[in-house]
Amino acid sequence: MSRIGKKPIPLPKGVKISIENDAISVEGPKGKLRQGVPSSIKFELVDEELRAIPIDQNNPSLAKFHGLARSLVANAVYGVTKGFTRELDIVGIGYRAELQKKQIVFALGYSHSVIFDIPDGIDVAIDQQTHITVSGIDRQQVGQVAANIRSLRKPDPYKQKGIRYTGERLKKKVGKTGA
Repeated sequence: MSRIGKKPIPLPKGVKISIENDAISVEGPKGKLRQGVPSSIKFELVDEELRAIPIDQNNPSLAKFHGLARSLVANAVYGVTKGFTRELDIVGIGYRAELQKKQIVFALGYSHSVIFDIPDGIDVAIDQQTHITVSGIDRQQVGQVAANIRSLRKPDPYKQKGIRYTGERLKKKVGKTGA
């Protein structure tokens, strides 16, 4: 059995769980999520804790699904209670972002403005035109939106310009040695 899969998922107050055959529905103060789970894993609610149990305990190939299912449901519980955030910084002279309704308008050094549509379930805040905060209840969706924004102008390893995650350190490439 998976070590991660063995850990119980504590349920905070205000979180309601609905266990179905192929999915777990989680409802909390920030919203509602439905997380699909592999058919080889079942969930049980025991003393305000959710436990993942593989159907066939003797099959070692199910351990990866055991840990995966437990992690996905734990992320859903965390998302509906606290939510997930991802922060990005825009670095470069003249590079900036502006929020207009459900769109972000970027000036990234191209000859035109880049318009990015914000999907449903995601909140975006922009501070000082160069700091973007992406937040939401679905961890995968928050990470994907942040990666899509970053891909609009990936950070340049030489000039250090572009959109990067807050705290991301770029590895400066070594130039030619001329030997």
